[in-house]
Amino acid sequence: MRRACAPGLSTSFRRAWLGAAAGFWAIASAASAQEPPPPKFWFAGPYSFSDELGGFRITGAEGFGIKDEPVVLTQELQSASPVTLVIRAVGPIRPFARPGSWANGILHLRLVVRNASGLGWVEFELELQELLGEPSVFGDGLSFDQRQADGENILSSNFASYNRDFEPYDRLLFQEGKVDPLGTAEFGFLVTDFTPRRTFYLVLDPRIPSS
Repeated sequence: MRRACAPGLSTSFRRAWLGAAAGFWAIASAASAQEPPPPKFWFAGPYSFSDELGGFRITGAEGFGIKDEPVVLTQELQSASPVTLVIRAVGPIRPFARPGSWANGILHLRLVVRNASGLGWVEFELELQELLGEPSVFGDGLSFDQRQADGENILSSNFASYNRDFEPYDRLLFQEGKVDPLGTAEFGFLVTDFTPRRTFYLVLDPRIPSS
């Protein structure tokens, strides 16, 4: 024999269940809204560029990576802490092959960086890495064009001078200038790699006044 449920108990149960379900979906929706958007991969020439390691946002990429048509990468930095750009070869790797069609170890790169950190920058440093978290060294072949001493491919819209180091790491430090909050700076340089790798990294480190 089936027992009849009291109408009041059934209604209360349904209300409690619906309330719990509504609460669950509200929490899930709020958590989803707070999650950062997934990283986007931008393609230019034979490479892809990604902000997957966080702290900044790529907003555009174009060009071929050759001298007359460098890869122009626009991005926005939300803090004055170092961030890491992931660069991957998406086409075949052929050292010293025809530029623009192959990942050949020669990449002319121009960064257009918007300062969304809320703090003024007084220097800006770039560092190359073959292995994530480990600075590139002279002998690995990856550098800011270590073959050329004059640095003719290095430029900046906001900084008047730069220092370039190849040992014990590959770093390029722009000095004598500033980037105000919500301002934009442009940096141009040549990355060379005598033994091209499928993936390498570029650390962007804006510097704020020390006092």
